[in-house]
Amino acid sequence: MKILGTGSALPEKVVCNDDLTLFLDTSDEWISTRTGIRERRVLSEETLLDLANRAAENALENAKVAAEDLDMILVTTAKGEAVTPATACMVQGAIGAHCPAFDLNAACAGFLYALDTADAFIASKKAKTILIVSAEALSRFCDWKDRSTCVLFGDGAGAVVVGEGDGLIGTKLFAQSNEPILYAYGDPGNSPYEREKHPLTPLHMAGQEVYKFAVSHSSRDLLELIERAGKTPDEIDHYLLHQANLRIVEAVRHRLHQPEAKFPHNIERTGNTSSASVPILLDELNRAGKLKTGDLIAMSAFGAGLSTGAALLRWTL
Repeated sequence: MKILGTGSALPEKVVCNDDLTLFLDTSDEWISTRTGIRERRVLSEETLLDLANRAAENALENAKVAAEDLDMILVTTAKGEAVTPATACMVQGAIGAHCPAFDLNAACAGFLYALDTADAFIASKKAKTILIVSAEALSRFCDWKDRSTCVLFGDGAGAVVVGEGDGLIGTKLFAQSNEPILYAYGDPGNSPYEREKHPLTPLHMAGQEVYKFAVSHSSRDLLELIERAGKTPDEIDHYLLHQANLRIVEAVRHRLHQPEAKFPHNIERTGNTSSASVPILLDELNRAGKLKTGDLIAMSAFGAGLSTGAALLRWTL
């Protein structure tokens, strides 16, 4: 499998740290020094489907692939535009595709899980060209009175078109059940027969526990993939990590003994966009001309579950 094109889309509404001080006991300094975040984009006039469609169309244009030529659409999202139908089916109709489509939820690691899934379909000859869209609206999960969570997240969508080729070198997926650390519960419904229900609960996160898990497992996953490929960390040109917290990115970088230039980031402008963060960053680098044919790119993401995903690929555009 190889990447044929990239795309992304962000909401128009920009919310700076100072804007949050109007209703939260916080400050720009408090947020930025702890997370690296200075602003984020949040849905206001648009819908999540609008972002997903724009990212998909941008990726198709970049790949020079027509929607009707797609064999499959995968959308990664923690909460799509509807419970049903799948957001992937909505995207299919909006862009004019005629192929199977389904959603995948592996929290913030979703994009890496989707890459691995797409690779399996292509390797088995069940598909040749697949659109992956990661579309997230974490602003819908947060308690906007809780400064420990709502300041962290933003909304956005990233997309790639993948096809047959030899770009993907390896992937690693991992999960370790630990529900209490990071969770959110939706509407429990009103069935008169269900005795125990989780009440509607905004996003909850034990920050220090997530930090320790993210740093240790991201470092481990990347080193394992690189070693398996017969490479060293120094031979990797770009490390694209989930944009959850700049401190996590820096901690992983130090563990791998790599220079800052190899760890691009956009969290200061986007906040944590969950599974969309890696493909959004990839699209920014692609469109800025910072990726060269033959470059080795290592990706890593982590999220609720707890889940992690990593991929090593050679850039072929």
